[in-house]
Amino acid sequence: MTSLPEPRGPLSAAVTATLRREPPAPAPPPELAHDCDPWGQDLAIALHTCYELHYRGFDDVSPEWEWDPGLLALRGELERVFLHALRAGTDASDDVTGVLDELLVEPVPGNGVSHHLRDRGQWWQVREYFAHRSIYHLKEADPHAWVIPRLQGQAKASLVAVEFDEFGGGRGERVHAQLFADLLTGAGLSADHLHYLDVVPAPQIAIVNLMSLLGLHRGLRGALVGHFAAAEISTAPSAQRLAEALDRLGAAPECVHFFTEHVEADAVHEQVMRRDVIGDLLDREPRLAEDVVFGVRATELLEGRLADHLLSAWGRDETSLLRPLDVPEPAATS
Repeated sequence: MTSLPEPRGPLSAAVTATLRREPPAPAPPPELAHDCDPWGQDLAIALHTCYELHYRGFDDVSPEWEWDPGLLALRGELERVFLHALRAGTDASDDVTGVLDELLVEPVPGNGVSHHLRDRGQWWQVREYFAHRSIYHLKEADPHAWVIPRLQGQAKASLVAVEFDEFGGGRGERVHAQLFADLLTGAGLSADHLHYLDVVPAPQIAIVNLMSLLGLHRGLRGALVGHFAAAEISTAPSAQRLAEALDRLGAAPECVHFFTEHVEADAVHEQVMRRDVIGDLLDREPRLAEDVVFGVRATELLEGRLADHLLSAWGRDETSLLRPLDVPEPAATS
């Protein structure tokens, strides 16, 4: 477990203050979330804090808060604001095949985060990237597991097969979250759960919030499958570039291994997700096609916002975090 995060505004301050009390106690009214910035720091950390109650929780926070009706009402309003912004920022379509095919087409020349890190990234930027992604990768497969009881037949069986790989194929040391923890240690960073949450800004937190939002709502199961597919399809090429970046910088083997593992695994997962999970799901529930597309495009939207934030900060030679990492900068090994 971990400590409650630092508030970033009135919403998150109200959530944090509530969780410090013993239930039953009044929760902040849902109206507090009206007209808040859907992309802002305050909503991002308030929603993430509410969601974390469904994962590992926080030190000294009663587990009874997880299903408190008042807190759920506030979370529902936060979700409404966030989901509205996601839908407004994406184009509706039911062309699942076309949208998935688009993910396989990379612009030339590439100008994304993995391209930057491979070609000219510095070690301090790589370490910042790891801190950002720790909020995601240390719980990487967990939100996707929530969709399992909401699927049937081949879609369920195949998604479980992908998750089995994500969870290490039955071997604790090979769980992908553990591999990322090993990466953090190899880079001289903390592998503790949510250790960097207080320095990671909203663009990265929003990606994790999307996973939790889609996983916790049965009505968004199609979007969760779309999100999962988008993550698996786009990971292999970017992981290859990141492995090359780490080789160039002489990073520890644990750092390189995390990405080389994903190059191989996710190339296989891409085909399973497209053919066996999405294909079977839409054979059974064709009306979910638009939701699958939404999951893909919402993922692209948020990953694009994060990339813009990272590259903009690094282009100014500034930290992309809310404050610089507070650990010594070790030299990469040669």
